Parts: sequence; structure tokens; C-alpha cells
Amino acid sequence: MAFQRRSLVLASMLIASLALGEGAHAAEPQVPVLWDAKERLPKPDLSALPRLRFLTTTDFPPFNFLDGTGKLSGFHIDLARAICAELGIVDKCQIQALPWAELEGALEKGEGEAIIAGIAATPQSRQTYAFSRSYLQFPARFIMPKGEALTEPLFAKLRGKRVGVISGSAHERMLRDYFNTVQVVTFDRPEDLYANLKAGKIDAAFGDGMRFAFWLGGSDAAGCCRFAGGPYLAPEYLGSGMAIAARSDDPALAAALDYALQEISLKGTFAEFYLRYFPVSFF
Repeated sequence: MAFQRRSLVLASMLIASLALGEGAHAAEPQVPVLWDAKERLPKPDLSALPRLRFLTTTDFPPFNFLDGTGKLSGFHIDLARAICAELGIVDKCQIQALPWAELEGALEKGEGEAIIAGIAATPQSRQTYAFSRSYLQFPARFIMPKGEALTEPLFAKLRGKRVGVISGSAHERMLRDYFNTVQVVTFDRPEDLYANLKAGKIDAAFGDGMRFAFWLGGSDAAGCCRFAGGPYLAPEYLGSGMAIAARSDDPALAAALDYALQEISLKGTFAEFYLRYFPVSFF
């Protein structure tokens, strides 16, 4: 357990340093950097590719949704278009929205070449798909009242604190394993978790950083709270994040997507998209 805790703290410090960058200030919005600038991926030759059709959905905001005019929009839509631009195949690029349950079948039938809709890359799904590398991960975070928010290292500072978490979640398991000196208070609904934090009935909440970010930026939070410590990446609890899925027999396309994703990150395009759709950064 001590090794696990040290590993988590080290992962947190690494991600924080990557996100901050040299000379950056903690008060500024932070952008996750998941690509090594020293690793140069080979540029693919896609001249023989007839088309690249991305399959997605319309019901997963802010990643994919229909805007007020009925136009398909979102983080994934902008990312798919940027990938096609980076690969030099804008004229071959299409984006089609389908119900979630139809995505896998459409890819198998050749009605698309890639799915950009948040399919989790697991040992089971890797038997069906060839995945790109992860382009976005979802760290666990603590949130606390602004005047009481703690800084790293948190483990000793949280001893005896009442920390709320959603019952039965991966975050509850992670909290109990990594921060076993806190008093765990479980809730069935996020609304109850937030209400108890605002009312001072718990000292902190622990959970999904992205969901916390949307709550912190919304009217319900009323500016009460902020992130404290972290971010914490723990794939064994939280998964490996978002990746683009191609057919299992098309690893070359997955490698081409890796090249484009890395270039988008290094050129700052990914940061632009991230701050556009996640104005309260969860990193």
C-alpha cells in the first residue's frame, strides 16, 4: 500500500509539472500534456486512403452534440477535423453521427473508418478495435471550500477529515486504498455530495475531475469551492482515458491517428480545444 501511495503521488506530481510547464502559474488554466515532445512519430502516407469517415454520436456534450442550429459540434468534432487537416486529407474527411448502439456495427460493415465517441480502451475492447493512444484522461480530484483548500502533499493533511465520495464508484475504491486515514462519507447522488460540501458537513469531496470542473464553473457551486491537490491518474481504477477506435485489422490507421494527435498537441491546437470546451480545467 505504501508503494501504491508513493506511485500515486509521483504520478500526480508528474502530471502537474507537465500541465503547468516551466514558469507557469497555478492560477492559470492548466492543459494536460500527454505526449512526449522528444518522441517523433513517423508521418504516414495516406495518399492511397479513399476516405476517412469518423463515426460519433450527438448525445455526449461537450464532446459531441447538436448546437442551437442543429449542427454537429463539440470537442470531438473539432478534434476530428484537426486530425484530417494535420494528415492533409481534408477533402477525404467525413463525420457522421449515429446512435451509440450502432457504432460498432457500422465500423464492422465498413460504413466508417474510425469511432471518436469515447469508447474505452480495455483488454476486451482491444480484441475488437485498434486504438490510437489516449488523447485525454480523466484524473481524480479533491474539491474543498476555497478558504480551506489544501496543497500537496495531501495524505497527512487529510488525516481524520470527512471526505465525501459517490458510493460504489471507482473513486470510492481509490479513496479507501490511497487515502486510508480519512473518514469516508458515501453518497448515492452527486447532488447530495455537493450540497453537503457547501453546507460544511464534509471537509472535501473526491471524484471525477471533469464532473467536478463543470460543477465548480456552474451556478450551483456559487464560487464556494476549488480543486485541492492532484490531479491523480490511476488507470487501474479510472481506465486509460479516451482514444480513437479503428478496425482491429487497420493498425496503420491507428498509427496515423497517433501522429496527427501528437502534432495537434505539440502545435497547441489541442490546448485551444481543451480550453474552449473545458474552461475550468480538471488538471
